[in-house]
Amino acid sequence: MDANTVLLAVVIATALSFDFTNGFHDTANAMATSIATGALRPKVAVGLSALLNFAGAFLSLKVAATIATGIVDTGAITLTVVFAGLIGGLAWNLLTWYFGIPSSSSHALIGGVAGATLIAAGASAVKGAAIVSKVLIPAVLAPLAAILVATVGTYLVYVLTRNVSEGVRTRGFRYGQIGSASLVSLAHGTNDAQKTMGVITLAMIANGTITKDAGTPMWVIAASATAIALGTYLGGWRVIRTLGKGLTEIETPQGFAAESSSAAVIFASSHFGLPLSTTHVCTGSVVGAGVGKRLAEVRWSVAAKMAAAWLVTLPAAAMVGALAWAGATLIGGALGVTVVFALALLLAGALYLASRRRPVHAGNVNDDWTGRVAPTPAVREGAA
Repeated sequence: MDANTVLLAVVIATALSFDFTNGFHDTANAMATSIATGALRPKVAVGLSALLNFAGAFLSLKVAATIATGIVDTGAITLTVVFAGLIGGLAWNLLTWYFGIPSSSSHALIGGVAGATLIAAGASAVKGAAIVSKVLIPAVLAPLAAILVATVGTYLVYVLTRNVSEGVRTRGFRYGQIGSASLVSLAHGTNDAQKTMGVITLAMIANGTITKDAGTPMWVIAASATAIALGTYLGGWRVIRTLGKGLTEIETPQGFAAESSSAAVIFASSHFGLPLSTTHVCTGSVVGAGVGKRLAEVRWSVAAKMAAAWLVTLPAAAMVGALAWAGATLIGGALGVTVVFALALLLAGALYLASRRRPVHAGNVNDDWTGRVAPTPAVREGAA
């Protein structure tokens, strides 16, 4: 086995590792509100989400094409650059998961790839205009659109059911949430799993394994779908806590409106090939669900902290991607990439062990980065 084949194998393993972290990091996007309202039990919710994430990955390839050829110049890309970009996204995912911050896995990946490309091949190899039009502008508009749709939807839900008894309304919308949460999971698979497919395709193009116009191989689609589904099944309980209870107290009609709004926006972005942040969309929908219900409390300080984390995601991941490229290049070849990958695994292991010493459970003021005492045991790590 030659050095390039070993290098490509390490890059693909890193990409699938990122996809795995994307799954457990973004489980909250689909299921946080359903778990918080009691519409779905935690293990049932993450199991259903995993299956639908897997299925959604096969529905479209437009986002994968955008990542593979629309962000950076493929002619200037090497396997080491792709690897370093993945490390940037992976490291940011792990850190934000540990602190329970609902940050964007999509922007972490794009930032990592852009940062590694910038230091390796110069600014001309980064398609700045494409990043602005396909990443940054949607990053601003998508949560705003989700807030608007969820606000209107929540208001209409309460108006249309104002003569329905509270018990009947709650039971009805709990059933409705099963469907709406399923749609979000399916939509998440159509958007987020494709980002890993696009990066693996980019690596294979850089290695000369496939041509630029060959498209994404079926085994790449299947592997990416499996990795994100497995990550989803393990569940991102820290992020679920923040998104499900940190922004606003969610009732079942609000949860239904928020999930339906998220699914609509994500499906629309996948149709147009935009690598949208599902985290931004789902957070915007939860905020909109709080705004749309009269007298509901929205914790704007928590929303502001989330927005601040979103602002630093691209540059932070880009910096890590650049450092990973420099480290791998300094050591050289497949050995350099393997060493950096091993360091990333050590980081993952250290954060996992630290998380076990600071578990997510009801009543702990350190349940999430909001610093609040958890009001309900509904989102308990490992709860049945």
